[in-house]
Amino acid sequence: MLNDIRSGRIAAPEFLQGLIDTLTQRGRAVLGMKAERDGSEDRDLELLGEALLSRRGEASGVAIAQSLLAAFEAAAEPQRLKFLSSLADRFGPDRRAIELAIAAYQRKEGGDGSKLEALHAAAEPRRQELIRRLNLAPGGTASLVRMREVLLSLLRAHPELQAVDDDFVHLFSSWFNRGFLVLRPIDWTTSANILEKIIRYEAVHAIQDWDDLRNRLEPPDRRCYAFFHPQLVDEPLIFVEVALTKEIPGAIGPLLDKSRQAIAAREATTAVFYSISNTQKGLAGVSFGNFLIKQVVQDLARELPNLKTFVTLSPAPGFAGWARRELKSEASAAIDEDTRRALAALDEGGDIAQAKEAITSLAAYYFLKAKLPSGKPVDPVARFHLGNGARLERLNFLGDSSAKGMKQSYGLMVNYLYALEHIEANHEAFAEAGTVVASDKVKKALRAKLSSRDLVPGPHSNSQRKISS
Repeated sequence: MLNDIRSGRIAAPEFLQGLIDTLTQRGRAVLGMKAERDGSEDRDLELLGEALLSRRGEASGVAIAQSLLAAFEAAAEPQRLKFLSSLADRFGPDRRAIELAIAAYQRKEGGDGSKLEALHAAAEPRRQELIRRLNLAPGGTASLVRMREVLLSLLRAHPELQAVDDDFVHLFSSWFNRGFLVLRPIDWTTSANILEKIIRYEAVHAIQDWDDLRNRLEPPDRRCYAFFHPQLVDEPLIFVEVALTKEIPGAIGPLLDKSRQAIAAREATTAVFYSISNTQKGLAGVSFGNFLIKQVVQDLARELPNLKTFVTLSPAPGFAGWARRELKSEASAAIDEDTRRALAALDEGGDIAQAKEAITSLAAYYFLKAKLPSGKPVDPVARFHLGNGARLERLNFLGDSSAKGMKQSYGLMVNYLYALEHIEANHEAFAEAGTVVASDKVKKALRAKLSSRDLVPGPHSNSQRKISS
């Protein structure tokens, strides 16, 4: 077989997969287990977990891990919940081991390195090692991502599973760090398998059909990039769609218009990131979007030196919901009487053009003043881009007049500017002090409507942090 590999008759990945399958089959033989060709499994998941942790042999460990993952995927929700609950308690930290490690550390005057390491090892939940061993199974990484997706769907009703989720995030953050991710361009010649997933996973501006996808990928003034992981073959983790233009756009319609006239890439001066979509629900909270944006900016700047401006055209998904909550509060600092009347008229079917000033000034307050208890902006997209070092550049009235855009943000869209020379400073200001770096135009929209008396935070806006340009 080795000679076949050297001669090229068998590809190395095929050889490795065959080796893993052989080990798995031998492991099953050692354990007296039958292969579950149909994926069904009636063995107790908790007992399989204990068996996996107790095994030292590689072959038997791979076999048990594969069986456990197959059984979990085939199980009904009650059995899945039972297993995830066991991860929280049965496979939590070994209290007796912790007590012995503490006692051993305390007996040594001042402690020493070995005792401290032993205490650290004892404090680690057993489920972390279980998850690591499950990852050794063929397709284990993908199965664990799906397992966490199930966990997230149960978390709200079962908050006692939070510690389990924290451990998944801890391990996934290592397994999916930037060093393992591969940036690949997506174009019209990319395999149909991946293109179908781009259509399915697009979460910002739905792709209507294959013609719509072609319009976003094939023209010379369009780009798309995605991060991939070696263990999730042909599964994009996150992707960004880019339009090359001659100016900063204020609306999404013209960018997606199938009848528009494309320009040559060398004529463009602006790269517009108009859609960023995470594809794996099981990787929620594992941040690699910031790496994607920065890598794409670097690659585009290297490919097209004529590009001088890097900007987003972003939605404001929480704006309308926040505004409605503020309207219910008579003590809101964000809503004055003119704004209240303008929004009330909209609810009664009034002309939205008459509410332009009210919506724009309210949006300025939303982005610059409305904060979470942590001091970060309420808007999730703002937290993402500002955290990456972008500047809040422009508020675009009726940037998205689709039904979805009107419902979530009164049609408002936002430009975030990625100025290469200021990204690090902006990131530090936001990370250290919660500073929202914004253009003078955005700040003027706030000040034009609100007096200094009005800038006292309301019930949903609990920060008075300084706004920086």
